Amino acid sequence: MKCHIFFSMFSYSYGGFSLFNFLLLTIFLWQNEFYMEHAQKLEEVRSALKEVGEDTLEALLMIDAIQRLGIDYHFHGEIEVVLQRLHTKFNTVSDCHNNLYELALGFRLLRQEGYYVSADVFNNLKDTEGKLQEKLSEDIKGLMGLYEASQLCIKGEDILEEIGNFSSQLLNAWNTHNDHSQARIVRNTLGHPHHKSLARFMAKSFLSDFQGTDGWVNVFRELAKMDFNVVKSIHQKEMLQVSSEWWKDLGLAKELKFARNQPLKWYMWPLAVLPDPSLSEQRVELTKPISLVYIIDDILMFMEHLMNSLSSQKLWEYAAVEQLPDYMKICFNALNGITNEISSKVYNDHGWNPMESLRKAWACLCNAFLVEAKWFADGHVPKADEYLKNGVISSGVHVVLVHMFFLLGHGITKRNVDIVDDFPEIISSVAKILRLWDDLGSAKDENQDGHDGSYLECYMKEKPGTSIENARCHVMHTISETWKSLNNECLAPNPFSTCFTKACLNVARMVPLMYSYDDNRCLPSLEEHMKSLVYESVSS
Repeated sequence: MKCHIFFSMFSYSYGGFSLFNFLLLTIFLWQNEFYMEHAQKLEEVRSALKEVGEDTLEALLMIDAIQRLGIDYHFHGEIEVVLQRLHTKFNTVSDCHNNLYELALGFRLLRQEGYYVSADVFNNLKDTEGKLQEKLSEDIKGLMGLYEASQLCIKGEDILEEIGNFSSQLLNAWNTHNDHSQARIVRNTLGHPHHKSLARFMAKSFLSDFQGTDGWVNVFRELAKMDFNVVKSIHQKEMLQVSSEWWKDLGLAKELKFARNQPLKWYMWPLAVLPDPSLSEQRVELTKPISLVYIIDDILMFMEHLMNSLSSQKLWEYAAVEQLPDYMKICFNALNGITNEISSKVYNDHGWNPMESLRKAWACLCNAFLVEAKWFADGHVPKADEYLKNGVISSGVHVVLVHMFFLLGHGITKRNVDIVDDFPEIISSVAKILRLWDDLGSAKDENQDGHDGSYLECYMKEKPGTSIENARCHVMHTISETWKSLNNECLAPNPFSTCFTKACLNVARMVPLMYSYDDNRCLPSLEEHMKSLVYESVSS
C-alpha cells in the first residue's frame, strides 16, 4: 500500500505535466545552473593567471594554490606559460632571490614541472664561513619554503641536504613553543611536504587554511569546492564499475576464498595515481591488472611444489594452463582475458598492440614471485642486494606502470616501448621505494606470515649485531636516496609524457598510505582519505 501511494505521487499530473517530470526538470535546471557557474569560475581563474603580469611572487602563489587545491588539470596551458617566463627570469634576475620564500617556492614549482634550476641559487643564504645565516631562523614561512624545496633534491646537491636538515630542525624547535594555527600548518608541512604528498588527498586540509585578501583567493576557493564535488561523483561511479560490475562478474572472490578480496582498496591506487577526472576509463582499466598482481602473489606464495613444473613463460599456452589446479586455471584464464582485452583497447585507441610487452612484464613478475617462494620453501635467506633486486620486480610496479603507459597512449613509439620494457630507472626507483616501505614490517594486513621474506631480515643476517632500529634507519635512508634518483628522472628532458612522469611520482607518494597499517591490520589514513574523497561533500 505504501509503495502504491509513493509511486502514485509521481503519476499525479496537472495540465498534462506530472510531478515526476517536474522533479526531473528541477534537477536538470539545477545541474545546468551549477555547470554554468563552474564554467564561469574556470574563466575567472584563467583570467587571473593571464593578468598576473610581472609580479613573480603572486604568480608563484597562484600556481601553488591551484596545485594544492587539485584543480591544476584545468590550467596546464596557462601554468606552462607562466612557468616558462619565470624560468627565464629565475635564471637571469636576482631580485626574487632577496625574498627567501619566493626563492624557495620558485625553485620548487619549477623543478616539480621538470624545469632544471641549479641548487646553487641557495648558496647566497650562507655567511662568510660557509654556514647558513642565523637570521633565516626568524622567517618561519621562508623556512617552510626551504624544507619543501629540499624534497626535490637529487644526488650530489649537498646544499639542498643542508637546508633540509637546517629548516626541519628549526621548524621542529619552533613548533614546541607554539600552539596555534601557524603551528598546525608547520606540522603539516613537516609531515606532508607537497612534493611527496598527493595533492587531491591534502586538498581539503589546504582549503581550510587557504585565506587571503587578494580577490583571486575567493575565486580559487569557490572553484575548488565545486570541482571537488564534481570529481567525487565521478569516483563514485568508478567504484561501482570496479566492485559491483567488473570484480563481481569476474568471480575470483568466490572461487579463490584464500586470496585477498579488496577491490576498493585496489581502486585507490589508480584514483591516487591518475587524478585527472578525464582519465576515468584508464582508472577503471588499471584497477584490473593491479587486482591480479595481488591475487597471483597470493596463489604463487603457496605453490612451492609447482616451481619445477610451472614456467611463467607458458602462462599464455592453453595446454600448460590446463595442467594447473582448477583455482589456478581460473586465475590465469582471467589474466589472459584481461591482457587480451586491454591489448585490444590500446590497439583500437592508439594503434599499437602492447600484447608482447604486457606478457613479458607478467612473466617477469611471476618469475620473481616463484623465486621468493623457492627461497621460503628452502629456508634460504638471500643477500640483501639479491633480495632487493628480485623484490623490485615482485613489487608489481613494473607490470602496473607498463599497463598505464599503454593505457595513457602518450608517446608510444618503438624506442619508448623498448625503454618501458627494459625497466627504466623512473619505474625501478618507484618499485624500490614500494618494496622497502612494504618490508619495514608494517604490512600486517597481508597475513603472509613471512612467506615472502623481508629486506630487514636479509640485511640483519648479512650484518650480524645490527639492531632492528639501525636496520630500519638504513631502510629509511635508502628510501630517501631512491627519491633523489626519482627526482632526477623526472627532470627534463626525459622520453615520457608529463602525465606518465607525474603518475610514477604519485605511485611513490601513495606508498606510505598503502603500507602504514595499525595494530588492527587497518589503514586508518587511507580509509580516512577514501571517506573524504568519495563520500563527503564540500559545502559552499
